[in-house]
Amino acid sequence: MAATGLDPSPEIDNQGLLYKPERPQDTRTFQVLHLINQKYGPQLKSYHDLYRWSATHIDDFWGTVWDETDIVGHKGAHVVDKSALPAENPPWFVDANLNWAENMLRCRSADKIALVQATEPTSAVPEPPLRQVTYAELYLIVADLVSALLSLGLKAGDRVASYSSNCIENIAACLAATAIGCVWVSAAADFGPEGVFERFEQVRPSVIFAVDGVVYNGRTHLHLPKLSSLLASLQAGNIKPKVVVINAVSNPGDRTGWQDEWINWSVFVDEGRKRQLGRDKAGEIEWSRQSFDWPLWILFSSGTTGRPKPIVHRAGGMLLQAKKEFVICADLKPEDVFFYYTTTGWMMWNFLVAGLSVGCTLVLYDGSPLRDPAYLWRLTDDLGITIFGTSAKYLDQLSKVYSPKEHHNLGALRHIYSTGSPLAPPLFDFVYQSIKKDVLLASITGGTDICSLFAGMCTALPVYRGEIQCRMLGMAIEAYTPLGMGAGPDEAGDLVCLRPFPCMPIGFWPLPGFGEEAAVEAAKVRFQQAYFSEFANIWYHGDHVLITRSRMENGGGLIMLGRSDGVLNPGGIRFGSAELYDVLDMCFSGSTSRAAETILDYMAVGQLLDGGADERVILFVKLIDGERMSAELEKRIKEEIRARRTARHVPARIIQVTDIPYTLNGKRVEVPVKKVINGASVSNINPATLRNAECLNEYVRIGEQLRADVS
Repeated sequence: MAATGLDPSPEIDNQGLLYKPERPQDTRTFQVLHLINQKYGPQLKSYHDLYRWSATHIDDFWGTVWDETDIVGHKGAHVVDKSALPAENPPWFVDANLNWAENMLRCRSADKIALVQATEPTSAVPEPPLRQVTYAELYLIVADLVSALLSLGLKAGDRVASYSSNCIENIAACLAATAIGCVWVSAAADFGPEGVFERFEQVRPSVIFAVDGVVYNGRTHLHLPKLSSLLASLQAGNIKPKVVVINAVSNPGDRTGWQDEWINWSVFVDEGRKRQLGRDKAGEIEWSRQSFDWPLWILFSSGTTGRPKPIVHRAGGMLLQAKKEFVICADLKPEDVFFYYTTTGWMMWNFLVAGLSVGCTLVLYDGSPLRDPAYLWRLTDDLGITIFGTSAKYLDQLSKVYSPKEHHNLGALRHIYSTGSPLAPPLFDFVYQSIKKDVLLASITGGTDICSLFAGMCTALPVYRGEIQCRMLGMAIEAYTPLGMGAGPDEAGDLVCLRPFPCMPIGFWPLPGFGEEAAVEAAKVRFQQAYFSEFANIWYHGDHVLITRSRMENGGGLIMLGRSDGVLNPGGIRFGSAELYDVLDMCFSGSTSRAAETILDYMAVGQLLDGGADERVILFVKLIDGERMSAELEKRIKEEIRARRTARHVPARIIQVTDIPYTLNGKRVEVPVKKVINGASVSNINPATLRNAECLNEYVRIGEQLRADVS
């Protein structure tokens, strides 16, 4: 993407334009547009035209994606029944067969780096060396792992799990498991064993890969005690997986905390190399090509108020969607160096790994992103990172402590991706002012449910302040009002998808053929209730959004307003919590005011009134240690919200708290807190899913006081 010459402290025009591609007609998006014109004759001219066509002609569009992104496998004639409704979850490419891992390892170059692994420095290892493997080396590791897994008797459909950090071995294990048709299941090493048990006991893995330790905040944290606790719980339920332990922080000969039946990673790989199972006479991996809808991996919902939902994603859907997002929408090339700060329990890890299908270099990181705020940006310069992925929370925290532009060159950087929560408009300013002026900043949104994107990046389109660039090609999303009608121009509503899409989950585990009939039927009911009970027959995603129809040259950008179940509704006026957070970010974050130095975090929820007929907005605010909420600060918060939103947006109460609860993946848990302050028992919230569950007791006490106020 060429530079635009925007001023480094952007003079934002009255449309909020921050970035504009210099030659959009040269992008892969417009190459596909011209191809479709030649092939089908619709005479498309703009991204808006292409988006509308792709969202209605879903069979022709997704067939074209297969053809134009170089997928390895047999396609067949069928794509999808385009008359089917999303609730029918129709099959895709019924004649096709493919293997996801085979498509990840198309590149076999001995010169091309596939993976680079960086680890946070510690006092014991102040300058940890970078680890790296070429595509040729990665292929050989995966081939040996395939042999080792087959020697254990694994077959297609068996589950292989990971309780690991973001390391080279974890990616190799994923590739090997899926190469033979096994179903991959992953939990991050920072999850507690109870939370991992709640996930793994539902899917009963045959093998678990785990690390012996992780690095975070400058310290090494031993992992084997957590692994032992998990295994004890699984074994109590008669689940007895084989365990392979990766020496992430210790020497291979170190047996501290080991159990005799565990297998060392190096020994496991060596055994696979000797056996040579799963290879043809030329030494090539014998890929287990399965149907397009074959289960690839299981991702879990956060599970804050119930058992985590085991969401099963289809192999072909994950491959086709990633190819569309990376090759067509993002213009990724083999020469790109792609980094995403993520744990292995977040879908962004799966998103990152799919970059192997392009043949680019992936950068992995184990450690804290902000203990040394300069570290990831030094890495960006040293490795020539071109795509830098992170979260809105990281950018918010970074904006308070560090300006990368002042210390780093960042010459290779061309895209920054942000997700996890809405990216506030002031953080758009921060990126262009303090990181790089000629970068494509893509706020992206999708989620664990689809393990990909509904809206996000496009190299052919501009970036506007506070907005996601566009609805992604082939994803027929709209905003619906509570009455099930399309929202009007620039009117907020619930995000829905009106047509089937290939990355729609197959269902919840267990699938037919993988469990007892009663459990399979219960999973089907649970799946329908999760996505199709709100609006008849169409996908309900649970996000509150606004489609900016004034920018229809984009096909309509998006503004994220929060989760639909966390929508605030005082006096019948619905708005998302993000509308309040934007004001707080703008006025109390990143400035030099006393308030900016005082306010650390916040959360807004609704307290029900009149038996649920109405509600009032409660704003919880976390201040720095030793500070107390003053009448002056409370007054200023209310004044800024009133001036920048409406009187309806002004919180009825602003309450200081010691902490704001977050999930393990770094998302505010608004809905559980809303339930607690309205009288629900804190026992309904699963503490294993939270980073700081202990703070919920404070909200119980506050809820009792708030309910007493209005009784």
